[in-house]
Amino acid sequence: MSGRDGKKLVRSPSGLRMVPESRAARSPFGLEEPPWVPDKECPRCMQCSTKFDFITRKHHCRRCGKCFCDKCCSKKVPLPRMCFVDPVRQCAECALISQKETEFYDKQLKVLMNGATFFVTPGTSEKSEMMVCRLSNNQRYLFLDGESHYEVDIAQISTVQILTEGFTPGGGNTRATGMLLEYKVPGTEELKQMKFTAGEDFNSNKKLSATWLAAMHKAAKLLYESRDQ
Repeated sequence: MSGRDGKKLVRSPSGLRMVPESRAARSPFGLEEPPWVPDKECPRCMQCSTKFDFITRKHHCRRCGKCFCDKCCSKKVPLPRMCFVDPVRQCAECALISQKETEFYDKQLKVLMNGATFFVTPGTSEKSEMMVCRLSNNQRYLFLDGESHYEVDIAQISTVQILTEGFTPGGGNTRATGMLLEYKVPGTEELKQMKFTAGEDFNSNKKLSATWLAAMHKAAKLLYESRDQ
């Protein structure tokens, strides 16, 4: 079954998932479903070591694929990184991770898509240009719009470094002021760099820029994790 937006509903042992019809259209922040540990290889709960029998049934965590008893795998938590339609059963450790990621999908993803304004300096150029930077609706590109226009493929980003100022030993008073982005040019091994700087001398919302940079920092962590899977 497929929708008009290029997505299809698929059923797996873990549950219903709404995934893009083309693998090339999948979000770079997504995770693949893990293989389940075979029943014959887990006679006991992989957390508390309780032996499985007719009364104590085994359950598989949808995020890690390991075997647990009901007590150790009772939570049903949303898992948007695997495109599940409904909350799915997860072990305590995975449920905690998924709950933390919910903030990214509920709040920070919207921040990235709404965009923020920065001075953007490409490569080794000394000339910067004021541009609106935002994540595309399909999460696959970073759009930069000013007098020029750039599209950076999120999957090709190799490094995201957030620039801060106001460092203290405890790190409590730092604020994000910009970002260094390094990415590959599609079809080549060439690396390009861009510097993003929050404006000081034009009427911009510094808080919005800092919030956008914090969201981009979180996005980079998810991107690296998806790539290392």
